[in-house]
Amino acid sequence: MEKITIDDVMEYDYLVTLAPSFILERMAKRNSNLVDKFKSVIQSYMDNLSMEQSNKLTAILNSDVSELQKIMMDSYLKTNKKQYKILANPDYKNFIVLNLDELRKMI
Repeated sequence: MEKITIDDVMEYDYLVTLAPSFILERMAKRNSNLVDKFKSVIQSYMDNLSMEQSNKLTAILNSDVSELQKIMMDSYLKTNKKQYKILANPDYKNFIVLNLDELRKMI
């Protein structure tokens, strides 16, 4: 499996920052299906991905969640965007798993 990098994750910054940080954290605490809330926007974005972007997205979706969370923390340290810090929180691992599963269904 292809190893993902911070640059791969940062390429999808638009999707990560769709929800303001206070909403993202509230949804993460509740383990909510965020993908469902933004389904049409996400689908539109995914429909316009190049083959390379699509392959990177697949690599991200197939990555270990703990590895993804480490990259999210690196992304937070690089950008200072609270959404990355929230997604890096180990307490929200189930939230990430749920939403990655929902994204996989859309591909």
